[in-house]
Amino acid sequence: MPEKKAPLIHLTKRKVLPWYAAWGIRLAAIVAALIVCAIVTTVTTGLDPLSVYSTMFSGAFGTTRRLWITGKETAILLCISLALTPAFRMWFWNLGGEGQILIGALATAATMILLGTSLPGPALIAVGIIAAIAAGAVWALIPAVFKAKWNTNETLFTLMMNYVATQLVAYYVIVWEVPKGSGTIGIINQKSEAGWLPVIGNRYLLLILVVAVLTVLMYIYLTYSKHGYEISVVGESEATARYVGIKVEKVILRTMLLSGAICGLTGYLMVAGTDHTLTTTLAGGQGFTAVMVAWLAKFNPIGMIFSSLLIAFLSRGSGEISTAFGLNHAFGDILTGIILFFIIGCEFFINYKLNLRGKAPKEPARPAAEKAPAAPEGKEESHV
Repeated sequence: MPEKKAPLIHLTKRKVLPWYAAWGIRLAAIVAALIVCAIVTTVTTGLDPLSVYSTMFSGAFGTTRRLWITGKETAILLCISLALTPAFRMWFWNLGGEGQILIGALATAATMILLGTSLPGPALIAVGIIAAIAAGAVWALIPAVFKAKWNTNETLFTLMMNYVATQLVAYYVIVWEVPKGSGTIGIINQKSEAGWLPVIGNRYLLLILVVAVLTVLMYIYLTYSKHGYEISVVGESEATARYVGIKVEKVILRTMLLSGAICGLTGYLMVAGTDHTLTTTLAGGQGFTAVMVAWLAKFNPIGMIFSSLLIAFLSRGSGEISTAFGLNHAFGDILTGIILFFIIGCEFFINYKLNLRGKAPKEPARPAAEKAPAAPEGKEESHV
């Protein structure tokens, strides 16, 4: 019979690659992305790709002010990613980060507006933190209860709650608008700065320090604590978790409380620490961007430092090249998309190997020693 040919290309699962091999593939993907971006830039705009890359770098790190802004955006994105990671490790798809941030921000603004003249500064800050964390936790607990009790679809539930949170914020913006008819709140407590976080060195330094401490704590929690272990087990198999005595419903509720609480804290940091105002676009889509940040780092809090920095750099850099070269902002987004496509796509080659067509392996012949000896003619086989 003619030998059977294998497909032109077939995939095989790789064994776990050494860390240097995996990072080598990622580095090659980045180089390939830069080459493709250079070709696209030259063909479509006629600009020098090196000057475009230089402008991107300058837009993110070129001055002290730009460096601090990039650090702030990295910290905010990292904080949201840290909030979503425990739920994702449990395979609970919390897409409600945006709404949980807005609810935390709304609670913060409420304390600053309603209690700004009746509480001293430190007390107002403490109340604002507690209110934001509690609001975010409760907002995340609602879909968690429905998931734990009735196994509802958490993806749709958390996603829909984003719209509810947005409309709540829109309502209270109109209630508290200053001046009336403007449709905006403006800077909250601009004269007294009641409820504002103190400035340490730079207005963004305290935010970055808080997120840095939170990153270390989350890494320890997920890696070394009993709760972190239970989250991993539930994520691997709920049946196994129940078999070993883990109360799955309790883990779901506890984990979503933590996830929502950190999202609420993020909302507090944005209102009381950096923006000092409240709008429906305060989160700016970062609740969804953080999903990609967490996934790129494989839900590792330390790895998310680098993935969030990458996204912040691309965001700042793409905006700068649009301004510097008079290009449509969409061009910067195109370059960002190409780079992210290569970075995300390289994970496929880390996990799988492409094999070109080759002959299908023949079934190995059984060794003669393994063949059962034939019974002698005229004699029956003996059976014990």
